[in-house]
Amino acid sequence: MAGNPLIDVFRIKDLRERIIFTIVVLVVFRIGTILPIPGININALKLYFSAQDSASPLGITDYIDFFTGGGFSNFSVFMLGIMPYISMSIIMQLLLLVFPKLKKISEQEGGRKKIQRYTRYGTVAVCLIQSYAVTIYARNIPDAISINLLAYSIIAMITVTTGTILLMWLGEQVTQRGIGNGISLIIFAGIVARMPQAFYILVQKIRDRELNPVFVIIVLAMFVGIIALVIYEQQGQRKIPVHYAKRVVGRKMYGAQNTYIPFKINPSGVIPVIFASSVMAFPLQLFGNLGVKYRWMASMSYWFRPSGAPYLITYALLIIFFAYFYTQVSLNPVEIAKQIRENGGSIPGIRTEKIEAYLSRILNRIILPGSMFLAFIAVIPTIIQKMFGFPIQVSMLMGGTSLLIMVGVDLDTMSQIEGHLKMHRHDGIVRKGKIRSRNL
Repeated sequence: MAGNPLIDVFRIKDLRERIIFTIVVLVVFRIGTILPIPGININALKLYFSAQDSASPLGITDYIDFFTGGGFSNFSVFMLGIMPYISMSIIMQLLLLVFPKLKKISEQEGGRKKIQRYTRYGTVAVCLIQSYAVTIYARNIPDAISINLLAYSIIAMITVTTGTILLMWLGEQVTQRGIGNGISLIIFAGIVARMPQAFYILVQKIRDRELNPVFVIIVLAMFVGIIALVIYEQQGQRKIPVHYAKRVVGRKMYGAQNTYIPFKINPSGVIPVIFASSVMAFPLQLFGNLGVKYRWMASMSYWFRPSGAPYLITYALLIIFFAYFYTQVSLNPVEIAKQIRENGGSIPGIRTEKIEAYLSRILNRIILPGSMFLAFIAVIPTIIQKMFGFPIQVSMLMGGTSLLIMVGVDLDTMSQIEGHLKMHRHDGIVRKGKIRSRNL
């Protein structure tokens, strides 16, 4: 059935309901980022952050706001965003590798639900730690707290922790009942929400002649090229041929079949970028909040400022690490080889007992350039923008991190919409080519 793809999207009842549900959740998220914690003086916050931006462009507050959609500077109920949940998910995955007993629990019936429950409990603990740091930070802002200090501390910790847990639940609901990956979409919405402010600041800088319009055009053209390069890399794959011989299953005989295993050039998608950003956001928030009380934390906060060399080097190394880590978790060569043998398959030119080693070698060869590409794209735009003197708000938004996340999440969401359309015998959104899911 041919027609306008956009009309077809809303013509299918199931798809329409999923899209509307997703939009409603994102609207709730945006409302939550502007609702302040009870007992906070908004006017005092605005004066304080305005003075901080003009005095010292470290960009730590802007960095946290980058992932929370401005929720941190508003001291909103969603000021921590979804990052505590992501941080705890990383910790839990590492614990599964370190402790065999925990790994065994995850492989049992209902084990994944148990691990998910432990992750949620851990998220509450991380939120309480971060929310406590927030209360200390607020105490040092003049006239920011309008109620009793003890009452504010208790209310703030409960409110902020509840806000993150609510976001976690909403993300899971979007994944089940909406379209796309809920957690990734919440991060995506937070980044996109910063666009109007960033472009307004950019226009003001050009009007005030603080930025050369020619340099701005060059950098914008550069970002368009980076987006095209990211899309091309995200779609690339290495095909491993697999031959299945004739076999009998029950009373049916299946003939010989030639197929392939699609190993993506970047198997982990944008997950390493999200994981690395989450890991870096946690200490930055603690250092930034507690730096007003402890001098050594203030020094660490300055040392690991988002535009500094130590931050960029650490960030790039974390991206490479999580690319290897996530790929090994999601694409286990041993399990893939086991499935091939159980189904009577073989890889041409490779002995059966050597399949695991062959697949591992291929994955390692793919992961290294793919992870280095991610790290390069995530870091190099920030360096270039710093050379041109771009404001930190624009640099964070138009940097490689935001581009990778936005492109990856968009491709994943588009692929799901494409699948729903074709399942109902409609033309896809893309008439030529194919949109592949990034498995976020």
